[in-house]
Amino acid sequence: MTSLFRAVFPNTARPLVAMAHVPALPGTPLYDAAGGVDALVEHVQRDVDVLVEAGFDAVMFCNENDRPYELHAGPEASAVMARVVTECRPAAIPFGVDFLWDPRIALATAVATGASFLREVVSGVWESDMGLWNTDAAATLRERRRLDAGDIAILMNISPEFASPIGTRSFAQIAKSTVVSSLADGILVSGPMAGAGPDTAVLREVREAVDAVDPEVPVILNTGARAETIAEMLTIADGCIVGSSLKVDGHTWNRVDPDRARRFVDAARR
Repeated sequence: MTSLFRAVFPNTARPLVAMAHVPALPGTPLYDAAGGVDALVEHVQRDVDVLVEAGFDAVMFCNENDRPYELHAGPEASAVMARVVTECRPAAIPFGVDFLWDPRIALATAVATGASFLREVVSGVWESDMGLWNTDAAATLRERRRLDAGDIAILMNISPEFASPIGTRSFAQIAKSTVVSSLADGILVSGPMAGAGPDTAVLREVREAVDAVDPEVPVILNTGARAETIAEMLTIADGCIVGSSLKVDGHTWNRVDPDRARRFVDAARR
């Protein structure tokens, strides 16, 4: 059976998904109260326009600057994310959503805005910058079913940034069980933090583990994609999600740099 994520890109073998980082939301420490929500929309709209013009296959919206991140966010987060995504969503390419780190908010936003996919950590237990991080794949997938949102692909990050697993299983073992028991629509492999990529040996091991149980489930590079190395990474991964390397000076919280965005797409297409 074709995975939900592959169905979003029927004519694209290795989709390039660019991040549209939403500035800090209301109630978070870095929120710009003077600019308000209108400033969030203006910032994100400009970045989305640049990413679409550069030729990316999809855009994913994320509350990247809500530092420090919450595991249980309030209803205002979903409401504001939904407004920003609705006003800034691209017309010609698919889009997804992510919320660091509350899958309920991501799913609610995806349903409200018509997103095709979302990215979250929904399996495992982690020690992290946010404290002890327990997840619940069963609750997330049941909520998707309750909301009649079965066409929204859930990409499961098996090596989240700023965290390490509780236990001794390898990332390959975690990936295999996430496909089999957590019903992942895609497996994401990350490095230790935003902008840092995983070891290529780990990416390859995850690729082989997933192929052994369901080769239709894509394995996607989630962090550390750069123009200089993306060609090599795409010989292993089925696509990538990229954010930091597209920004001015390669800094995660800067605006998207049009030249960097075009160079990345050119390098990946080659």
